[in-house]
Amino acid sequence: MTASIGNKRRVLIIVENLPVPFDRRVWAEATTLASAGYEVSVISPMMGDATAPYEMLDNVHIYRHPLREADASAFGYLREYASALFWQYRLALKVRRERGFDVIHACNPPDLIFLVAAFFKIFGVKFIFDHHDLCPELYEAKFNKRGLFWRFLKVVEKATFALADVTIATNHSYKRIAVERGGMASERVFVVRSGPRLEKLEIRPPRQELKKGAKFLIGYVGVIGEQEGVDLLIEAAAHLLQRRGKDSAHFAIIGDGPALETAKRLVAENKLEDAFTFTGRASDDLLLDLLNTADVCVNSDRWSEMNDKSTMNKIMEYMALRKPIVQFDLYEGRQSARDASLYAAPDNAADFAEKIGYLLDRPEERERMGRVGRERIENRLSWVHSVPVLLAAYDRVFGNTARLKLEAGKERTGSKPQAQIETGPLSVGGEK
Repeated sequence: MTASIGNKRRVLIIVENLPVPFDRRVWAEATTLASAGYEVSVISPMMGDATAPYEMLDNVHIYRHPLREADASAFGYLREYASALFWQYRLALKVRRERGFDVIHACNPPDLIFLVAAFFKIFGVKFIFDHHDLCPELYEAKFNKRGLFWRFLKVVEKATFALADVTIATNHSYKRIAVERGGMASERVFVVRSGPRLEKLEIRPPRQELKKGAKFLIGYVGVIGEQEGVDLLIEAAAHLLQRRGKDSAHFAIIGDGPALETAKRLVAENKLEDAFTFTGRASDDLLLDLLNTADVCVNSDRWSEMNDKSTMNKIMEYMALRKPIVQFDLYEGRQSARDASLYAAPDNAADFAEKIGYLLDRPEERERMGRVGRERIENRLSWVHSVPVLLAAYDRVFGNTARLKLEAGKERTGSKPQAQIETGPLSVGGEK
């Protein structure tokens, strides 16, 4: 195995469920580390336009492998994950030979990448677990049951936490799980939020033609699956348009997923084809044009343990673009948006429609909420506030406490740090 060369810190990031650079969180982490002087390699799947086996972008070495995507069954996911593990291990050996690495940074789902890291820990490689999804809760949300696979996921989650030198959590709910369910010491869990990069989210003038002749545009961006509740959004749209007229609002649904065709059928059954545009996976330009034109943006995630504890990137992207939000009342959704959103009773489509209608009638309230959301992103939640926390997590792995001491000193002297290093005692609630 390649030995470490000089003082250069070398990192291998492994992600399975999205390709790089299209996984925005992973790409933000990789480019941040590269800018901080780390040598960064990433292993990710081939998907969409990301099919080159190797390329270098922004000083990040990207290795890609073929992936047999799962069908809707639990065994389908198991086949996908087994194939991915084979390629991850094979490419990790290749990266080790070509440039080496001192840390494996594993991004779930699934929680099986620890099997790759376990081998390399024999040779002194450190392991960082980047906790993106609660896999047992995700399984339960997808299949509406527990059973053998759910128990298996609990076991591998526990093993992942046990092997990790440091865990990176996306919010305080995930940190609590790392400490209470994973048995990790609180000071080894760092909250690195998936904040948007403001330079990537350009505020543009609205394009009225995207409203398709309607007075208002309602925007949704994200995965279209059962747990994302797009069926509930369609039901809410039926309530809203029945009361206000079918030309009162148009709904732009940006994204793809296993429930896309079901959603289109549901729109047809409700005779709402003229009120909906499904873009599928959209270019960044189209996404920005649609969201900038939207009068209200929505998140229709139905209640589940997974959704209640997870931070959804779409919420912070809406806030960055100064958009008022309507969503169901889920814990971490409220922790992110606070006063930038209205909250409907969970899974209640009629109440969701009422909340949208309330905002459509009040332009000054929409403006106020959009301003509040943007300020919250700028002052606390954008990616720039996550950068020092990510670097502090790496300092912890490499035994360098200088950055942590510096931030602690700023707090003691009253100086305002660039961002709070979220380690130490576990907070009772979400973000303070």
